[in-house]
Amino acid sequence: MALAVPPGGTTPPTELRPEAATPHAQTISRSDAPRRRLAPPVPAVSVVIVNFCQWRNTARLVTQLRRSVAVRSGTAEVVVVDNHSPSHPVARKLEKMRGVKVRRFSRNVGFARAVNRGVTDSGPAARGTNRRPDPVGPGAGEWVLLLNPDVTVDDGFLDDLTATIGKLTATDPGVGVVGFRLRNRDGTDQASSGPFPTLGRTLAGLFLPRSRRKCTHRPEPVRQAVDWVTGGCLLVRRDCFAQLGGLDESYFLYYEDVDFCRRATAAGWRVWFDPALEATHHWPLHARRVPAPLRLMTRHALLTYAQKHWGGWRARVMSSVVWSEAVLRQSWASARGDWDASRCYGQLRKLVGDVTAGRDREARRRIRYAAAFLNPIAAEQDGRTS
Repeated sequence: MALAVPPGGTTPPTELRPEAATPHAQTISRSDAPRRRLAPPVPAVSVVIVNFCQWRNTARLVTQLRRSVAVRSGTAEVVVVDNHSPSHPVARKLEKMRGVKVRRFSRNVGFARAVNRGVTDSGPAARGTNRRPDPVGPGAGEWVLLLNPDVTVDDGFLDDLTATIGKLTATDPGVGVVGFRLRNRDGTDQASSGPFPTLGRTLAGLFLPRSRRKCTHRPEPVRQAVDWVTGGCLLVRRDCFAQLGGLDESYFLYYEDVDFCRRATAAGWRVWFDPALEATHHWPLHARRVPAPLRLMTRHALLTYAQKHWGGWRARVMSSVVWSEAVLRQSWASARGDWDASRCYGQLRKLVGDVTAGRDREARRRIRYAAAFLNPIAAEQDGRTS
């Protein structure tokens, strides 16, 4: 039993006796004391997913990401940027999910511009603050993860990612871009990085399987420096992204990841392939059919890259090759009576001249022409990432 008076007979000091507190203090209850409002945490990782006619795939990926502690605790967020897909009930469900933002364009503006918008709408900038995460925490430096809708991940993927970020930040502050191991639907390895394209490599790739024309298989279980990694699962340090001004919006679709890695390397950032984490990429380009509108997109991207990074006679040779391909494919489409494809390849022939002459407005107009046919092509894979 506690003693009311100590053995020495003296009373306890006033500051140790609650009943001796000032009358005013006694009247204030704990619930009446002013509460300190805590600022919401600034996410260490912002996941940006560009959706185009794949709402069900996107919803499945978001659900998988939200099974991590990182999203529930606010150290990771998910931003879905939609490139003018048809309305879908799933979109409204995504908008109501905690830790998820949905941004929608009124037209298809291309992958690069959509990513840039998603990054702008995430992280400290979206909260009107320059505050960074705790520099000793696993999210130090703050990162952006780009994921395709046709990617699936294991539960806890983002938790493992934040741990990996902590290691990267501590051991290599100069790393700006990281790509991870990708798997095919059947679990086999999928090439997801490669050397920078050259005219010689591009032409030689015509005689290789589609899965190996740009990418190189890396079975080694160790992190290694590479030239570029695919944008389907791409981790970028936010400072690197800001320094480079984001993805180059001259690219509508494809090659923007190669271009970004090349610019990052030139700016002194390091690019890594790290197999510590892996995801499944269900529908890479080499595993799909390439109808005329999509082929126009890939050729526009290749020509844009050639003009920007090769220049001179190499870019002219590439333009001649693509123009000759367009002529042959247009003739074959006409012989089959496929008039939509024939017209599209006719647009590709003109696109070659536009890109070569620097007529960006005309080139964009032809890209928009092809984009109008992409909805059913993209929708073919929706709901098939189970």
